[in-house]
Amino acid sequence: MADRRQVLRFGAVAAAAPALTGAASAPAWAADRGPSRTRPLVVGHRGASGYRPEHTLASYELAARLGADYMEPDLVATKDGVLVCRHEPEIGGTTDVAARPEFAGRKRTVSLDGVSVTGWFTHDFTLAELKTLRATERIPAVRQRNTLYDGRFEVPTFQEVLDLRKRLSKELDREVGVFPETKHPTYFRRLGLELEKPLVRVLRRNGLDRRGAKVFIQSFEAVNLRALADEHRVEVPLVFLTGAAGSPFEDPRSYADYLTPAGLKELSQYVDGLGPEKGQIIPRKADGALGSPTRLVADAHGAGLTVIPYTFRAENSFLPAELRVGTDPAAYGKAIDEQVTFLRTGIDGLFTDNPDIGALARTLL
Repeated sequence: MADRRQVLRFGAVAAAAPALTGAASAPAWAADRGPSRTRPLVVGHRGASGYRPEHTLASYELAARLGADYMEPDLVATKDGVLVCRHEPEIGGTTDVAARPEFAGRKRTVSLDGVSVTGWFTHDFTLAELKTLRATERIPAVRQRNTLYDGRFEVPTFQEVLDLRKRLSKELDREVGVFPETKHPTYFRRLGLELEKPLVRVLRRNGLDRRGAKVFIQSFEAVNLRALADEHRVEVPLVFLTGAAGSPFEDPRSYADYLTPAGLKELSQYVDGLGPEKGQIIPRKADGALGSPTRLVADAHGAGLTVIPYTFRAENSFLPAELRVGTDPAAYGKAIDEQVTFLRTGIDGLFTDNPDIGALARTLL
């Protein structure tokens, strides 16, 4: 396992043996994002969710057409064990289920990673039932234009995303990658709906669990990633997502502890990259403006890990104070400037709701 991780890990190929950089065994993303750090990756966060309701085939397709290297589906399970794409298992805020009288009785309260959540949950629906629902915009007050598409699109399965990836790769004459995230894996495992096995099974059925495949797997739970590396022995790179505070569910270690030099070295034994909250790269000052970069990028690169922070958005409400334009929180600010600023820290890519902005920003370095 350690040898395989050494081959897969970003930067380790070229750093340890430069002749391997162009070898067939090098991962496909190494060509996009080699140790020279000349071409940061653009990951379409939930697709192009700045322009279409998130986690729909329309959102994913638009992301690729706007220049995203990877489409990012968040994966949850249905009652019958099918992986579908929703940001959370609770779907009251992203589908029209609340307006469906036939499902009124499915509304309930659960403890989701220790937090009481009331709504409708994917694991209470079969895939056939979910397919009768239609997606809606999650933050309509900020993205009113996206509400034009409410009721137009289904909840897609992960397999449907992979089918879309294959079609778009042919149409665009470039390989479009996928960057799936396992959402709340411990929660689903306790329901008897493990996410890891079906994820690996779908990837292998599509010939995508192999070195060179344009796939990353990500999770906020280190235990989940270690299982994928050690038990399932996946061949694609793994990315550990981190929050600015707190810790993974039922993990005694905090995210801050994982991001110390010693923690990063340990992580590098079974993961290949980090997906930190962007404030962990450049924190904001008390007045909401950008502060000075931390050492996280340098420390992570020193451990051989990629760094791909989240989430970059165009609206004022998400931007640092000095890059907002006007007072309307839903209006666009200087999002290009923000992304260029972060890219100059040496990050290896970024998650963005607006892939066209990311694709432009990386040309301005």
